[in-house]
Amino acid sequence: MTSKLLKSVRQYKSASLITIFAVAVEVIMETIVPFLMYGIIDDGIYGGDTQRLITLGIYMLACVVVALIAGAAAGWFSADASCGFAANLRKDLHYSVQKFSFADIDRFSTAGLVTRLTTDVTNVQNAYMMTIRMAVRAPLTLIFSLIMAFVASWKLALIFLVAVPVLWCGLYLIIRFSHPIFEQVFHIYDALNGVVQENVSGIRVVKSFVREEDEKRKFGKVSDSLYKKFSKAEGLVAFNQPLMRLVIYVCLVIVFWLGARLIVLSGNTELTTGKLTTLISYAMGILTSLMQLSMVLVMITIARSSGERIVEVPDVRPSLASPEDGATAIKDGSIDFEGVDFGYFGSEGAKALSGINLHIPSGATVGIIGGTGSGKTSLVNLIPRLYDATSGSVKVGGRDVREYDLTSLRDGVAVVLQKNELFSGTIAENLRWGNLNATDEQLVEACRLAQADEFVSSFPDKYETHIEQGGTNVSGGQKQRLCIARALLKSPSVLILDDSTSAVDTRTDALIRKAFREYLPDTTKIIIAQRISSVEDADMIVVMDGGKIDGVGTHDQLLKANRIYREVYESQQKGGDEDESKQ
Repeated sequence: MTSKLLKSVRQYKSASLITIFAVAVEVIMETIVPFLMYGIIDDGIYGGDTQRLITLGIYMLACVVVALIAGAAAGWFSADASCGFAANLRKDLHYSVQKFSFADIDRFSTAGLVTRLTTDVTNVQNAYMMTIRMAVRAPLTLIFSLIMAFVASWKLALIFLVAVPVLWCGLYLIIRFSHPIFEQVFHIYDALNGVVQENVSGIRVVKSFVREEDEKRKFGKVSDSLYKKFSKAEGLVAFNQPLMRLVIYVCLVIVFWLGARLIVLSGNTELTTGKLTTLISYAMGILTSLMQLSMVLVMITIARSSGERIVEVPDVRPSLASPEDGATAIKDGSIDFEGVDFGYFGSEGAKALSGINLHIPSGATVGIIGGTGSGKTSLVNLIPRLYDATSGSVKVGGRDVREYDLTSLRDGVAVVLQKNELFSGTIAENLRWGNLNATDEQLVEACRLAQADEFVSSFPDKYETHIEQGGTNVSGGQKQRLCIARALLKSPSVLILDDSTSAVDTRTDALIRKAFREYLPDTTKIIIAQRISSVEDADMIVVMDGGKIDGVGTHDQLLKANRIYREVYESQQKGGDEDESKQ
């Protein structure tokens, strides 16, 4: 795990090494200062050697200045290194996610990926900063202080050798019991982010159904669970500070008592006042370094759980990948489903599609209808290879979609998804997702075909009108038409509209379909719709039910031969008649 994480340090290796060097210099200077203090007290003050007092004082001042400069440098470069490391880590994670298929995203969940890119990366960043500073500073301080303490008085220095194992045993137990709890905490973070994301993205529905209190309870339940786990883990970690302080104070009391006793009994010969002062300084250095080490280990314990979650992302081999030397040209827009079965990740054997056999000729207009969960969206998602069929094959232009270069396939198959998105930026910038090099005239033409040009032209800034994130400043119908225009700019061999005209009126729907017939005669058009009026003039209509094809034919053929189609048609006709009578 560590080696995988450290790959993201890259260009910040130099800053990390400079930090380590600066910390080492700072520690050496700080270790020398108490030793100089011993000479100042014994020789300069008690011995009355003024010249030595001044000389050692200058040396001490020089050490303090060097330590100050080294400490400042360590702080500056460690901040640069840790922040740069975190930035690289986020980029690496984000780039890995861009390679994920829909199935891979389903595996981690959107909320889980967000937690890894934010909370988990921050934990690792903090641990990295502490590692290149405290994890270097504390051991060096401990080693140098122990050496100098033995030089001052080996008898009193033995006290510290007894204290160290006590501290390490206590710290080991704390880490051992807290780590599993921290692992659970971050899984609860995923759930919390999921609740927040769902609530914010669906806030209009929440408010329209007056479900604010239910959402509060849902959030409160997850938040309380997080509080309980976190407080339990932090409670265990909190034992670290009292344990450290107890050992420090006990050691200091023993050093003071034994040191004073040695000075008095030996007449200031076996142990001098200067040596005792120096020893106390080194005692504080030893015990403080142990406390710093404990803090580093606690932070690493927390970061370890985050690090394990982070490396899971780049470790995933994307379930969908372009084959070597994949085909880049799509011969035509014909589509064939041959014995296709499909199930989603985690569905435990349940099939979203079963036994699909279907041929769609190039240039045809195909309508797909069916109830919720009948498999309509699952069917069309296999065409641009957003998912792979569990068994069987899906062919476009006479070639299995798994044989195509993914970029070429998806450039040739334009999809307006059921939950399509507009991104923050201008209308023109959003449209050019379909064709980065599209001219202004091509943008207008695509919008005209999608019946979007009229409302875009009514905006003061027209195609330079700013779209808020998610397209919240345009209506649902306007958003759908812009998404259709964006797909048209790809000049695709296959155009798929997944219930993408549900928010437009029937007249606009009819105009969009008329434009498709007249201006896209060679493009295969697949329209998923709830309204039969949206597909009744299609060359072929596919009726889906329970993940299977229940019927295929024209509008007239299905009215005569297919029960589901006839029932849907009659219910919609009846609803339309009732609406007219009310008017």
